[in-house]
Amino acid sequence: MHFCHSSDLWSEFPELAAGVLHVKGIHRDVSVANHVAQFEAIAQARLADSAEGELPEIQAWRRAFSRMGLKPTQYRSASEALLRRFRKEGTLPRIHPLIDLCNAASLAFAVPIAVFDLARVAGHLEVRHAAGDEIYTTFAGEIEHPEPQEVIFADAEGRAHARRWTNRQSGHSAVRDETARVLIVAEALHAGAAANVGRLVDRLDSAIRAIWSIEPQSAILGRTAPRFDC
Repeated sequence: MHFCHSSDLWSEFPELAAGVLHVKGIHRDVSVANHVAQFEAIAQARLADSAEGELPEIQAWRRAFSRMGLKPTQYRSASEALLRRFRKEGTLPRIHPLIDLCNAASLAFAVPIAVFDLARVAGHLEVRHAAGDEIYTTFAGEIEHPEPQEVIFADAEGRAHARRWTNRQSGHSAVRDETARVLIVAEALHAGAAANVGRLVDRLDSAIRAIWSIEPQSAILGRTAPRFDC
C-alpha cells in the first residue's frame, strides 16, 4: 500500500507539506485524556489571541479553497471546522481514542488531519483531481459523486475517501471499534508548513507510542519526496 499526491497537485500547490503515519495495533481500550487536554490547552491559548480565521494555517487553506473555486466560508477545512466548534462549545465530542487524539492535535496545530481505516482502502490512496465518476459514501450511507476536477483522496478502485481535499471525509473508511490499522495524514500550506507538520507528526508519533505501546511508521512528504510506502 502507498500514499501520494498527484504530480498535478504538487505543481498547483508547491508549498504543500504533508505528514503521514502508518499505525498498526490500534484499539479503543485506552485513555487519551491527558494528551487531549495538553493539545486543547494549546488551542485555547491560540484562540484567546486570535479567532480561527486569523490563524495563518487556516488562512492558507482558505486561499487554497478559493483557488479551487470553493467559497472558503461555505466549505471549511477540517481544522477550521474543528476550531470553530471548539471555540463555540469549549470541547469536542468524544468518538474513538485515536480520533479524539488526532482532533485535539488538529486543534493545537490548526492543521487538518485525516485518519483512514486501511482495511477499507483498496490498493493505494492518492490525493488527486476527480474524474467525476468516483464513489463517495457519506456518514449517513448516501452515495455521492465528486465534481470533475474536485480534489479527492481516491483509492485503486475509484472510491473517494475524502471530498474537497480537507473538507469532508467518507464514512466508508472512518475509524470504527474494530479498526486496527490506519493511515494518518496531516497537510498544511502556510509559510513554514514543513517544519510545523514535522513537529505535529513527532507529537502524534510520541503520543501513539506511549498510549498504545506500538511503533508507527512516519514520513514528511514534499515535492521531491512525494510518496509514502507502508
